[in-house]
Amino acid sequence: MSVTITQGFLDHEIFGIVSDVAASLGVRAFVIGGYVRDCFLGRPSKDIDIVVEGSGIELAEAVGQRVRSHVSVFRNFGTAMLRFKGIEVEFVGARKESYRRDSRKPIVEDGTLEDDQLRRDFTINAMAFSLQKDDFGALVDPFGGIRDLAAGIIRTPLDPDTTYSDDPLRMVRAIRFATKLTTSEQVFSIVPESLESIRRNRERMEILSKERIVEELNKILVTPKPSIGFRLLDETGLLDYIMPQLSKLKGVETVEGKGHKENFSHTLEVLDNVAAYEIDAIAAGRLKDFVFEDGVEVERVRTEPNVWLRWAALLHDIAKPATKRYDPALGWTFHGHEVVGARWIPKIFQGLKMPLNEKMKYVQKLVSLHLRPIALVTDEVTDSAVRRLLFDAGNDIDDLMLLCNADITSKNSRKVARLHANFELVKAKLVEVEAKDAIRNFKNPITGDYVMDLFGIEPCNTIGMLKEMVKNAILDGVIENSFEAADVFMRQKAAEMGLYPVK
Repeated sequence: MSVTITQGFLDHEIFGIVSDVAASLGVRAFVIGGYVRDCFLGRPSKDIDIVVEGSGIELAEAVGQRVRSHVSVFRNFGTAMLRFKGIEVEFVGARKESYRRDSRKPIVEDGTLEDDQLRRDFTINAMAFSLQKDDFGALVDPFGGIRDLAAGIIRTPLDPDTTYSDDPLRMVRAIRFATKLTTSEQVFSIVPESLESIRRNRERMEILSKERIVEELNKILVTPKPSIGFRLLDETGLLDYIMPQLSKLKGVETVEGKGHKENFSHTLEVLDNVAAYEIDAIAAGRLKDFVFEDGVEVERVRTEPNVWLRWAALLHDIAKPATKRYDPALGWTFHGHEVVGARWIPKIFQGLKMPLNEKMKYVQKLVSLHLRPIALVTDEVTDSAVRRLLFDAGNDIDDLMLLCNADITSKNSRKVARLHANFELVKAKLVEVEAKDAIRNFKNPITGDYVMDLFGIEPCNTIGMLKEMVKNAILDGVIENSFEAADVFMRQKAAEMGLYPVK
């Protein structure tokens, strides 16, 4: 299919420049992939892929000279990239690929535009705009990608068994696009023969690196409705290969006619709730991120979804199968699942080759604390309980509250409405207590150096005991959060221990 596009998709200055430079070098260049797809979907895109029948690096360097922009060259991959007026442009030579059964790495050779389109994952990503002078703006669509876009279809250009066996990551990518592109106006679905092919080829996941899989999972997680992707991962059998812990959440066990909540569906509902709540909060400027710049913590208004908050939602009940018990008096219980779940997080992250740094600790913290605000909803909200929650959560309190609010799910709409109303009271109490006591990111007014100097002692357990007493006294509301009050209290406790100032 080749038709001329007149909707202004190629109005940006960069396209005319690339066209001119390509003509001067005697090569054919095309815009291909996501930018073309997003043009027809009416989605903004600042990433442009240029495929060249020739050297992509040579064209990139020539364009870089023309626009006076630095060119990053990746010779191992045969690609180059530059930025120009807010647009990121990547150049690559047209290629044809062949695969060996036992490897995910293709044998790559120079090719034509047609060869390059054949190796693309899906028809909607294989469309191209010509940048040649004689047919500038012509759509080259050999596989009916424009038709599939209109129908909301994810389909491979080649036989799906070939496409998925060659590069099994495309199976996860199919699910990611079905998730990402679905809106309230249009649903995207994977064609039945492609879904069946994914099921047939799911064992091929074993040759993929965990890093590549996680990159796709992260892209699914930050969509407006990530449950679509995880349900498809489950339906196709891919979830068992990626995260068998999630698969174990499925099913309902019944004893004496009593069944528990279906935890897999609940988890996905919470995940979608978190996504919706976070999108609304970002739009309203209500969420903050705290980053270190030159060793100083700086507050920033969040502008993009926090993928680690989404991971916390996905894993918040991960240990329920391991802690499930039936009590004839109480019914089904999952006591301690937040503690066990938090303990599992490092192993899960390690298994997926995910970072074992502050990001992992953030997820771990939210999983371990996710029941605390719910407990405050059902019990009398005391200042002491609120202080301890603020102390334990620190700067992550807003994300924790968002997660916990999302965790309120029930088929009983009245119960949900009541819990949400009570939850608003807890949030108000948090604001009130924080404004009064400044507990968030609490720093003990009493330092170890001060204690040693005051009492003339060397480092010992007594110092830690005194500091802990001060901390608990502040959190319990016994004394105010100030040095003066803490000093008086600490001296009293020290005297009870037979310890007196030497100066």
